[in-house]
Amino acid sequence: MKRVLPRMNTIKHMEQSKTDLYQLAATQLRGLLSGETDVVVKMASIASVLHTTFDYYYWTGFYRSLDGGLVIGPYQGTPGCLRIAFGKGVCGTAAETKEIQVVGDVHTFPGHIACDARSRSEIVVPVLDQNGNLLAVFDVDSTELASFDEQDAKGLKDILAEHFSA
Repeated sequence: MKRVLPRMNTIKHMEQSKTDLYQLAATQLRGLLSGETDVVVKMASIASVLHTTFDYYYWTGFYRSLDGGLVIGPYQGTPGCLRIAFGKGVCGTAAETKEIQVVGDVHTFPGHIACDARSRSEIVVPVLDQNGNLLAVFDVDSTELASFDEQDAKGLKDILAEHFSA
């Protein structure tokens, strides 16, 4: 008898804590990316797994540090801004400060860049290499207010550090 394994996107419908879901996603990514060295492959896989794991992830993806600013990279969701200057909006602020930005209401963030009017809250995590240099930022938007918290910040930071700064 053939065994059918559940697809990752069915997980978001189960009653599990954020911490459990981040651990589950981390385990899946560990297996998926074992031995992988290509940065774009890692980015695409991480964006896909996380986007399909969490119901409140509306736009999920990377902005790569290129050409003196941020350039859209692999993502899941509606079309995003193609380029963002360092220091501009939530993503540019995270890139410039190298600090995680958790924004409960994007309309109250000074200089917020509205790539999609449906976005209401956002988390942006800087992605650093093993030398502390900025590779990218990982950006997640939600259509709900205050979707992100310290559990999201820790879960994302741990996953990204494992695959980019290890």
